[in-house]
Amino acid sequence: MAPPRNVVKIAVQMPDAIPQLIQLDQAKPLATVLKEVCDAWSLTHSERYALQFADGHRRYITENDLEAEQLLGGLQSSSREARREALKQLVLLASDMTFAQEIISRDGLQRLGTIIEDGDDLGEVLALGLRAFLELMEHGVVSWETLSIPFVRKVVSYVNMNLMDASVQPLALGLLESVTLSSPALGQLVKSEVPLDRLLVHLQVMNQQLQTKAMALLTALLQGASPAERKHMLDYLWQRNLRQFIYKNIIHSATPLGDEMAHHLYVLQALMLGLLEPRMRTPLDPYSQEQREQLQALRQVAFESEGESPGTGLSADRRRSLCAREFRKLGFSNSNPAQDLERVPPGLLALDNMLYFSRHAPSAYSRFVLENSSREDKHECPFARSSIQLTVLLCELLRVGEPCSETAQDFSPMFFGQDQSFHELFCVAIQLLNKTWKEMRATQEDFDKVMQVVREQLARTLALKPTSLELFRTKVNALTYGEVMRLRQTERLHQEGTLAPPILELREKLKPELMGLIRQQRLLRLCEGMLFRKISSRRRQDKLWFCCLSPNHKVLQYGDVEEGASLPTPESLPEQIPVADIRALLMGKDCPHVREKGSGKQNKDLYELAFSISYDHGEEEAYLNFIAPSKRDFHLWTDGLNALLGSPMSSEQTRLDLEQLLTMETKLRLLELENVPIPERPPPVPPPPTNFNFCYDCSITEP
Repeated sequence: MAPPRNVVKIAVQMPDAIPQLIQLDQAKPLATVLKEVCDAWSLTHSERYALQFADGHRRYITENDLEAEQLLGGLQSSSREARREALKQLVLLASDMTFAQEIISRDGLQRLGTIIEDGDDLGEVLALGLRAFLELMEHGVVSWETLSIPFVRKVVSYVNMNLMDASVQPLALGLLESVTLSSPALGQLVKSEVPLDRLLVHLQVMNQQLQTKAMALLTALLQGASPAERKHMLDYLWQRNLRQFIYKNIIHSATPLGDEMAHHLYVLQALMLGLLEPRMRTPLDPYSQEQREQLQALRQVAFESEGESPGTGLSADRRRSLCAREFRKLGFSNSNPAQDLERVPPGLLALDNMLYFSRHAPSAYSRFVLENSSREDKHECPFARSSIQLTVLLCELLRVGEPCSETAQDFSPMFFGQDQSFHELFCVAIQLLNKTWKEMRATQEDFDKVMQVVREQLARTLALKPTSLELFRTKVNALTYGEVMRLRQTERLHQEGTLAPPILELREKLKPELMGLIRQQRLLRLCEGMLFRKISSRRRQDKLWFCCLSPNHKVLQYGDVEEGASLPTPESLPEQIPVADIRALLMGKDCPHVREKGSGKQNKDLYELAFSISYDHGEEEAYLNFIAPSKRDFHLWTDGLNALLGSPMSSEQTRLDLEQLLTMETKLRLLELENVPIPERPPPVPPPPTNFNFCYDCSITEP
């Protein structure tokens, strides 16, 4: 009878001892094997011994070695059930970096690649193979660029198949997304092999996971395309009504929008707006006949009732003088409007906006120009100058031309609500500017002040994320100049503190007690715990892990959590770090998990949310790395960890909380002194009296 597959014969030797030939059962714990070997040589304290390879790199054998060899043996089994069980176990263990390195060093990726390329089982075995492959590649040990073209084409075929297991295609799409983001050459292959129509089919299914992965691959392909290719791809997608589908069936779906889908919609919005960048960076060419005609069209639409007709017979000088005057009325600073549009940004984008407004809202355009032309010179709102500055403002607020963030999710639903959304937004904003100008009774000298108010109106309304342009119009028009001033005053009152010395002295006395209160709150927040997302050096992940502080503040506990699962209890978390073993708290670029990512703009937000703790792991220094979900959570957790380590809590959130508590406590203490002026200096102590005869001795009894 043949021995089981997990039993192998090996020779074990030791100096000054007779070598042994043993049957090693790889299913046994390594400690048990060592105990049996030591017993054969009559050695005590088997825990002091280890097995080491006698040739090659002479590495020590660990539990990972035994388990890795057993799993890889299962992958090559002729039994489908054995392969399935080995893949299941590999998926569970592949997230461990040490184990993954062991599997990869033993050609585990090649064996998984063979399973995926063969495609003998298009169901669970293939899905497990793809998942295990993705898990191993996530560690960054092997570059995605090393994948072979036949392998990538095989994965593409799974995406393009009509009848395919629902669990396979999301994984195949995720793998192709990783390939596209990491390898330009293979990304071109994916782009040529995966039709956009196929991705549209995946986006229109009701499977949210498949939708998300299809959107991820779509945004990856758009990011890897050249500007001209990107414009062509987006034009084609809009012709196929992708924008309307996203607006109706994804943004307004009954199912809540997931974080990953929100990120991909943010990226898609950024790429849409990025198409405006070439126009924004291109100045007007005074020698371009087309652009000169566009400027003349602006003038003619505004002044067609006043201007000359072709048969009026005006002289060339008279015609030139009349045009210069009308361009001045339009709000250009120079008689030659081309000089105003030589500035970049906004370049030709400002001209595009003005033309769009004049053609799609001609009555509002004529009313704007003629209304301001009839005012006194100092009170007129210059249309052209306002349009140029407003275009710059919108580009800044919407971050046109800036790189996409790796983690941001702040897309605006209204940009998927209609075509030409940027130009439509400009039409609303330019009318808002004219309305605000009249409310402020502004003059030419107040132009910058008006633009500051308009910036605040637009920024506050965009932050509300209105779902349609009409809703945006309603909300921004309700935010009048008076309302903006009221909001500013309210915010200022919340932020201001009284600077009188007695009150400053009172605040200083209150600080220690209130800092203790903040410290308690931070530690309670750590005890409540939080879900964190795993982010690799390549892209964002949808995996979660949970970390919390034990109630006695002695141990940090953490472990992985499945998406959508309830929060685990501290007792169920498998990993622990004693607080006493923590060496230091690292933040930002000092963290090991972001140190290698460079200093590009796209990584700035990642640096601002990253923190790590270094701790003693045996004789080595280890790290537990975090990416906070938000800036506030970053401050709360770093404050709590600093409090645990006895370091000062120096975050911006602590400063704000302390200021708020000090303001509230000070107001409560001074409630009875309302409307009583507090002097800058205490009143002087009067000099002592000339005699103390007024003193009465109560101990003397009267007769």
